Amino acid sequence: MVFEYILKQNNIDPQKDVKIDQSIDFGATAAAFSGGQGDFSVEFEPSATALEKEKDGYVVASLGTDSGYVPYTAFSAKQSYIKDNPEVVQGFTNALQKGMDYVQSHKPEEIAAAIEPQFKETDLDTITTIVNRYYEQDTWKDNLVFEKESFELLQDILEEAGELAKRAPYEDLVNVEFAQTAKE
Repeated sequence: MVFEYILKQNNIDPQKDVKIDQSIDFGATAAAFSGGQGDFSVEFEPSATALEKEKDGYVVASLGTDSGYVPYTAFSAKQSYIKDNPEVVQGFTNALQKGMDYVQSHKPEEIAAAIEPQFKETDLDTITTIVNRYYEQDTWKDNLVFEKESFELLQDILEEAGELAKRAPYEDLVNVEFAQTAKE
């Protein structure tokens, strides 16, 4: 959806101007591309870097850079849980903010070394390449506040894709109180 949204923002009609094959299982797109299917592929990491290392392709653009801050990750909780467990929610949010602070205050090589144990299937050099790329692309915000403009962008993307029948009010769905406190 993000890819098609970016195409449309650049006056490219995804239905008429390009052929997008969505029949390939997402986990197999890199293999299909390296096997000769398609001229371009949309990949998440570490698949994008693996294609480069194997000399089967090159990263030519970042959907994240071209789209703006799309909230790919958000955490949800029932209002009743938040009301009954504010200290748990704040503690969880504080821990996430601590990670964001670490990313902002450390070099990519340090971050890669710190997260390497979480990615046992990926070597340190590849992780470092990915973290460097994310740094260069300004992928990580410095806080967890889910901004209204990002919420609206997400709805724009969903609407363009025909997946959103009615827009939701930001104020009714998003609580930034815990993120604001963690940021401070």
